[in-house]
Amino acid sequence: MSKLSKAKDFKKSKSGTYLSIATTAFGAIGVAKRLKKARAENDTLVLIDATVSAVAVVTGLAILYRELKRLGDDDVLLG
Repeated sequence: MSKLSKAKDFKKSKSGTYLSIATTAFGAIGVAKRLKKARAENDTLVLIDATVSAVAVVTGLAILYRELKRLGDDDVLLG
């Protein structure tokens, strides 16, 4: 398997999925800051936007977790 092919398959590997989970979780920090700021300023529109973003982060994490479980022992980079 060539290096380029391995790089393309990284996203489908456990390592790639863990990296995606970490990136998504890091994005949750920004969403939490926006929620806190919107509450402090009583800005309903920003609060709604941040809430929708938070739901998107949770959904993204759930999808990535499901993908991680689906991968199981079938790791592309190890095989």
